[in-house]
Amino acid sequence: MHSYSAFSRLSKTIVIAFICFASTTAWSQIAAVPAPPASVAEGTKETIHGVVVSDPYQWLEESASPRTRSWIAEQQAYSDSLLGHRPDLPGLRKDVLELSDIEEAQTVIHRAGRYFILKKIPGHEVPVLYARDAKTGKEALLIDPGQWNPEHSDTIELLNVSRDGKLVAYSVRHGGRDQVSIHFYSMDKRADLPDVLPETRYIYWTLPITPDASRFFYIKVDDSGPRLYEHKFGTALGADQLVFGSDLGPEMIMLANISEDGATLVISVLHGASGPMDLYVHDLKSTSRPKPVVTGIDAHFLAQAEAGHLYILTNWKASRGKIMVADLQHPEVEHWRTLIPEAKDTIETLDAIGGKLVLNYMKDAHSELRIFDLDGKSSGTVALPGLGSVLGMDGEWDSPVVTFLYSSFQTPSTGIAHSLKSGKSTVVSSAKVPQALEDVQVEQVWYSSKDGTRVPMFIAHRKNVPKNGNTPVLLHGYGGFNWSQMPTFSPEEAVWLERGGIYAVANIRGGSEFGEDWHKAGSSAHKQNTFDDFIAAGQWLVDKGYTKPGRLAIQGLSNGGLLVTASLTQRPDLFGAVIGRYPLIDMVRYERFSIARWWATEYGSASDPAQFKTLYSYSPYHHVEKGTKCPAVMFVTGDGDTRVDPSHARKMTAMLQNASVSGKPVLILYDSKSGHSGTLPTAAEVEQTSLELTFLFWQLGVTQ
Repeated sequence: MHSYSAFSRLSKTIVIAFICFASTTAWSQIAAVPAPPASVAEGTKETIHGVVVSDPYQWLEESASPRTRSWIAEQQAYSDSLLGHRPDLPGLRKDVLELSDIEEAQTVIHRAGRYFILKKIPGHEVPVLYARDAKTGKEALLIDPGQWNPEHSDTIELLNVSRDGKLVAYSVRHGGRDQVSIHFYSMDKRADLPDVLPETRYIYWTLPITPDASRFFYIKVDDSGPRLYEHKFGTALGADQLVFGSDLGPEMIMLANISEDGATLVISVLHGASGPMDLYVHDLKSTSRPKPVVTGIDAHFLAQAEAGHLYILTNWKASRGKIMVADLQHPEVEHWRTLIPEAKDTIETLDAIGGKLVLNYMKDAHSELRIFDLDGKSSGTVALPGLGSVLGMDGEWDSPVVTFLYSSFQTPSTGIAHSLKSGKSTVVSSAKVPQALEDVQVEQVWYSSKDGTRVPMFIAHRKNVPKNGNTPVLLHGYGGFNWSQMPTFSPEEAVWLERGGIYAVANIRGGSEFGEDWHKAGSSAHKQNTFDDFIAAGQWLVDKGYTKPGRLAIQGLSNGGLLVTASLTQRPDLFGAVIGRYPLIDMVRYERFSIARWWATEYGSASDPAQFKTLYSYSPYHHVEKGTKCPAVMFVTGDGDTRVDPSHARKMTAMLQNASVSGKPVLILYDSKSGHSGTLPTAAEVEQTSLELTFLFWQLGVTQ
């Protein structure tokens, strides 16, 4: 999704870094903007647990109403009038394109002497699927969704490949919707099979295929809850058998994987997106129902069955994770024994590959891959290119090849294959580090939050960037759902760094950086800790002379949108600009939309009096005060977001536009097709990223 610059670009950006970002531009003299379109505030109120809750823009929840569609059109025109003709926009489009239109691996799977690689390549609007011979390196194009329609709005994801490498499972997504259809491509026929799962909501990242490729298992999510089905190739979907889940409610989530011998299906049932997990095993050779192994324990249990054993990754009595093992004939908890005990670093994932256990550890918020024998003894590590993150690990029990993706602030997503037998790694898909980012330095600092908790933060910048209290800083955060924030590459932060800005990522509570205790300390009744950590990060950057409030921007996606809007309402004086992508904002009504009921284990439910009190205490939509001097704000959302309802951004836009007296713009970028998945074609990604950057440069006073 990105590319490297030539020497002339490097020279140009060095000049820009000194002249533009280091300049003492009078950012406080930014001209006032025209008034936004009118948003009618109504007297809608609701009494919840004795509290009268005002909701003046509830009418904007009706996405299809003519009134809402008219409001969206007016806001689109308003945003375009302020951003679409800015003099720096053409140059930003060019720079973002250079850092977007390059090779970038999205998924790499090794099967039967081939690498199956889903990757973005130069000149293509959307990722394409290739098969590459592991010995010769020769590649063959299998699927190019860029040929399907002129809008390039269809994308695919590589889900699985059969053991013999002859059957490729992939999903098709229209726009940014979470819903997908699932297809199967025959390597022998070089065409799709007639077996197709029609578009709906699936847990599509878990799609076990039996070793003989005669059948597969899939998890379909409907209003009743998740259901696990078995499909035999060549039969009608109506004949699919329900395997498990008939008694699971809509708040539940399910995952499944199959042993390499095809004898055992392992099922994890999640109580909400970040709640406890139950564990089941299903003997596929018998007619019995899946057998419960662990239920009713407040901990996570993810397992793989291989060679007659169950290998379990759990945080039960081990916040940072441990590996336990049991005989498949006696998988009950009382027969478990600890194989790899809890350590000071957090275990992110467990994969049983090549007769070994490959663990992805998180050490101070960056990845380390460690290998263990089946008796729990260390068997070495997998060398990584630098301080970065590892995702998408894959491999087989009887093959020594491990595949994964590596990324850092300077390095686009790179596909790597590692041989557990030889100890050597091979790059199978990559782009060079952009030349203008070769001198980027990454430091990790620690600061104190409001309650004294020590929190780490990554700070990236080029060597020539002055620390003079006037450099624009873009601070990113998330803080939720056990999701860690590790160094990764994006065109936006790359252009930001290339032009001499400082990019910071705060590893705040709510994530998994330091285990389940770190997560719980920033969730549910303790959610305010997340906001305190993030605000403290911004204050530290100011206090230590990196920047000043007028040149400090914050950015977050999804739960990160909640983070930045809560920070905005609690410390409007600390930030110069705010960007919230597909944000969650109205915490009183969030459960009423789409799959948001999954998130009650993370936030709490307004139906519970005590939890409502907590939600209402920080809900950004309900804490916008009339007459506040708010920073500039931009929301990014669209009709294709079927995860976080776009009404959150619509309502907050109207609320802030009518409340702020700073004279700074409150804008919404609204795309009828974009959604939460982030699967934009290159042209749309370039446009959205360029508009975000021109907004930031404008509001932070960066001249071109």
